[in-house]
Amino acid sequence: MKKILILGAKGNLGAQLIKVFANGNEVIGLDRGEIDITDRELILKKVDEVKPDLIINAAAYNAVDKCEDSDEEYELAKKINIDGPKFLVEASLKVRAILIHYSTDYVFNGEKKYGYVETDKPEPISRYGKTKFFGEKKILEFGGKRLKWYLIRTSKLFGPKGESEIAKPSFFDIMLKLSNEKKELEVVDEEMSCFTYTSDLANATKKLVDENRDYGIYHIINDGACTWYEATVELFKIAKVNIKVIPINGEKFVRPAKRPKYSILLNTKLPLLRDYREALKEYLKTK
Repeated sequence: MKKILILGAKGNLGAQLIKVFANGNEVIGLDRGEIDITDRELILKKVDEVKPDLIINAAAYNAVDKCEDSDEEYELAKKINIDGPKFLVEASLKVRAILIHYSTDYVFNGEKKYGYVETDKPEPISRYGKTKFFGEKKILEFGGKRLKWYLIRTSKLFGPKGESEIAKPSFFDIMLKLSNEKKELEVVDEEMSCFTYTSDLANATKKLVDENRDYGIYHIINDGACTWYEATVELFKIAKVNIKVIPINGEKFVRPAKRPKYSILLNTKLPLLRDYREALKEYLKTK
């Protein structure tokens, strides 16, 4: 039995991690009302009190456009996505815990059409992407200095909504809601990447630890790269929703932050997760 501390426990991913890791382990889940990962002293104190074997950081700032549009939001993103991991590294080293941290496909510039492997060099094109990249660097800086760590990059999460008041509905949830309000939908037929089911990601994370995999960077996503439009068509096909879906150019929607056009994460280290459409079928049965 391991003692596991999960941060961001009431978020979309955090809730799934709690569910998966609770089987056979002592799990302590903390959310933003109980801990502030930007508070160094609080992090060091709490981790020292708990003395976990494993720390999983599912807390993150991910308001991509707000971060781009507002200096205040950008400062907040830097505190959560850069300072947070830095403090967790320090805390993990003190109690000799394994640290798991999640990152994103947005650390890449999106110019590599055939996908990114774990060793490819990040070149973020948005403020949000930069904060996640610099958060990665805080972990990598200590990767050879006794830190036991897994850095998991993932993309386009979907699954059950967490209990946190700031937990966001997934893209698929939004599309289903809009299908009840409109007769046709315009959806961007760009930004090729992979959807990831939070339940599958949580299970893959546990497997990573249980199998004592080598420490390092891992890409964990469901199989089946697609655009937003292509995924929407599949969603409505599976859900048997009769609605017209119109593919459009991304330039039609003015958004402050640039998105990578191709950010397919290639998993070269682990068994592939199932196709996102299979995961989506399972998810829709719960709704």
